Amino acid sequence: MMDEIMVEAEEHFDKAIQAFQREVGKLRTGRATPNLLDGVKVDYYGTATPLSQVASVSVVDARLLQVKPWETKMVAPIEKAILTSDLGLTPSNRGEVVLVPIPALTGDRRREMVKMLRAEGEKAKVSIRAGRRDALDMLEAIDDMSEDDIHRAKKNVQDKVDSAATRVDTLVDEKEVEILKGP
Repeated sequence: MMDEIMVEAEEHFDKAIQAFQREVGKLRTGRATPNLLDGVKVDYYGTATPLSQVASVSVVDARLLQVKPWETKMVAPIEKAILTSDLGLTPSNRGEVVLVPIPALTGDRRREMVKMLRAEGEKAKVSIRAGRRDALDMLEAIDDMSEDDIHRAKKNVQDKVDSAATRVDTLVDEKEVEILKGP
């Protein structure tokens, strides 16, 4: 029973870190990356569909993305979706593809991105702490364990929480350097 609780807690921590990495991948650093367009939804025959399901996104160079739709009549809806996506990007329609130039970030925008990054890091840590609380509650509910075993298990959970929080801090620091340095 205790091993199952520990495995479940570790899975929760890993999922929190993976969700954080996905969110961080969407942050603009001034460098072109297909992850920037992950949150874009395209009107595909009346249904809001993720861009990745109607087109392929590739990096042309450090500051340019190319979006090639599976169907050529989707070029205009893709262009409109990117333009209205609140990413601050201005796509250009080239007939069969949409080119998305990534503008350089200003100093103020870089600092704003770092604030957003730190906020996402804090959300990930909150999720990790929620997993700790759940694991500790489950450990307390076990009746046939000695107090020493419960104490050791709680310490083990806390060690795993500390490790996961350190991983989040490391990812935040690495991304912060990338944002502030630029391409």
